[in-house]
Amino acid sequence: MKKIAILGSTGSIGTQTLEVVRENGDIEVLGLAAGSNIKMLEEQIREFHPQIVAVWSEEKADELRVNVADTDTKIVAGMDGLMEVATMKGTEILVTAVVGMIGIRPTIEAIKAGKDIALANKETLVTAGHIIMPLAKKMGVSILPVDSEHSAIFQSLQGNNHGALHKILLTASGGPFRGKKSEELMEIKVEDALKHPNWSMGRKITIDSSTMVNKGLEVIEAKWLFNVDVDQVQVVVQPQSIIHSMVEYVDGAIIAELGTPDMKLPIQYALYYPERRFLPGDRVDFWTLGKLEFEKPDTDTFYGLELAYEAGRKGGSLPTVFNAANEYAVKQFLDRKIDFLDIYDIIRASMDHHKLIENPDIDEILATEQEVYEFIESGC
Repeated sequence: MKKIAILGSTGSIGTQTLEVVRENGDIEVLGLAAGSNIKMLEEQIREFHPQIVAVWSEEKADELRVNVADTDTKIVAGMDGLMEVATMKGTEILVTAVVGMIGIRPTIEAIKAGKDIALANKETLVTAGHIIMPLAKKMGVSILPVDSEHSAIFQSLQGNNHGALHKILLTASGGPFRGKKSEELMEIKVEDALKHPNWSMGRKITIDSSTMVNKGLEVIEAKWLFNVDVDQVQVVVQPQSIIHSMVEYVDGAIIAELGTPDMKLPIQYALYYPERRFLPGDRVDFWTLGKLEFEKPDTDTFYGLELAYEAGRKGGSLPTVFNAANEYAVKQFLDRKIDFLDIYDIIRASMDHHKLIENPDIDEILATEQEVYEFIESGC
């Protein structure tokens, strides 16, 4: 029986991972970690009986200890707790589904402990790919992508010589505002941006999809996952979200992965790779679908995507600035403190203000994140 731990078990990817576990019945969940949703954590503890559960808040951890005192589950807290779950004995795979840069240190420690990583936390590679990928190679562990697009690329590379890859065609739905111009986005409200046409995701990633910053993060992530230059990653808008991404080879052949927009598919593929398992759910019906559409992304309106390419080309600490500025700006937007288009302006200003560090270590990456937050709080 395969044994796993999940960081971010109460979020969208975490709960869908547990659905995959539930449906297959041959995976044991030894560890869980979440932020503060102890009601859901308690339900997960009682169903899956993990050995260790981490809660970010010490206060919430104390509350959860009382609630599950009748179980054998050990409750831990904070970054130390995340580390304990990430490196616990017995697990083969760590699912990293936490949101933000909080996932970097636990991922590194898990790799050092010899765990394969089912990666759903894109910020880890965006900011620390130059550290993570060589470390994974050194330790002989696999980084298995859970993002639907990167899973599609990974699947499209199977059985082929990586050296024959010409470029990656990274697909995007275009989000809820596809086709709109900047002047039409000036009055966008939080509720508008949270209405994704195809995918059911967490709040932060849904906003990132609406700005297309998410696609920019995925471009940088693809650079590290597949050892390519960012300019070998071409974003293609595919509004139906049926083609999840494609790989073009040097002979002009293109291999794509298609399917319904269901995150359980890439999650299950990562957990059981290289085996394929039956997955309940809808299937693509091409007779009903009729056609697939493709568009060039509008980087004049959604210029967060162009900023991501700039950050990816320059590298060093700039992707951390791009990511941190976006994280802060999205939180401000969700709290209704800034307008939708201000997100781009905050990212641009933060990147312009930053003094590049060519090859940052983890401490410098985290310090850069903090410096970006302080710069934005000062009024940019």
